[in-house]
Amino acid sequence: MKIILVKDIHRIGKAGAVVKVKNGFGRNYLLPKGFAIIASPGNLKKVEKIEANAFAIREKEILALKDTASKTQGLEFTFARKVDENNHLYGSVSEQDIIQALAEKDIDINKNNLTLEKHLKELGSQEIVVEFNSEIKATITITVQAEEE
Repeated sequence: MKIILVKDIHRIGKAGAVVKVKNGFGRNYLLPKGFAIIASPGNLKKVEKIEANAFAIREKEILALKDTASKTQGLEFTFARKVDENNHLYGSVSEQDIIQALAEKDIDINKNNLTLEKHLKELGSQEIVVEFNSEIKATITITVQAEEE
């Protein structure tokens, strides 16, 4: 089935692109959700308008991401966790903990934006990269310290 994408769809294409997808995917997902329209001769004439609208939307999204990245850049967060007598953490600091700390500062990000190789399970500071897209990134500092009893 040939369709025209109305919105950018990851791994499928950008808005305005004429792509061929499996019939079920097009009929059951893309068309009902309004992500695409059927590539009829009449709709093919609308491609330029769709591309222009998508470009404007992308520009607004990039501005919003840059604004969020500038608010995020350089922030420092401290997490206190219980430790044993050898200074090994009983718990860890996960992506969700960092997302909640950012949310308290009115910064809303997705878990996929954090590049955390593994949960933080050691005392000390570590820099974490928040990747908003391939070009827009911010670095935050996470400090894990022993919880005072």
